[in-house]
Amino acid sequence: MLLKILQSHGADKVKIGTRHGVKQFLKDYPGMSLSPSRKTEMVLTGSFSFSVKSNEADIISNTYDVKIIVPFAFPKEIPTVIEAGKIPRNGEFHVNPDGTLCMGSPLRLLQILSEKPTLPGFAESCLVPYLYAVSYKLKHGGGFIFSELKHGTPGIIEDYLDLFGLQNKEQVIQALELLGKKQRS
Repeated sequence: MLLKILQSHGADKVKIGTRHGVKQFLKDYPGMSLSPSRKTEMVLTGSFSFSVKSNEADIISNTYDVKIIVPFAFPKEIPTVIEAGKIPRNGEFHVNPDGTLCMGSPLRLLQILSEKPTLPGFAESCLVPYLYAVSYKLKHGGGFIFSELKHGTPGIIEDYLDLFGLQNKEQVIQALELLGKKQRS
């Protein structure tokens, strides 16, 4: 089904196992599998297991049941991740109202993803650090082990101030307006 969708979008020479490192992702995370989707997105579901030793903390090994929705435009668009319910939905664990995980601001995630624009890169650089921080918080309490942003627009603005090296909210708005303008030929 997914191969037919890819073919209908001009990707007839793309092998599903090599597109954006899907085959490697499934090898790295054997509890995950491709799931059917009626849309142009790719859906990966299953048990996502990891084990990480941070310089600042102890080894954390954990497993979360997740659904990763990979947009057709990946890596130019960020995958969304929904976790089955192990992560509390109380606002302290950065789960959006729609159930998706808030792993960072959109531009920050795109910047990180641009360094490793594959599914294994997304897992290693975006998803695992988030799940590590959540697991550490669940085990030890307190805040996230890594820095965290405020929720919603204030957090996005805070991150864009840092990302662009700006001084105030108005500069962020101006920068985003400039980024959104089409270039003239």
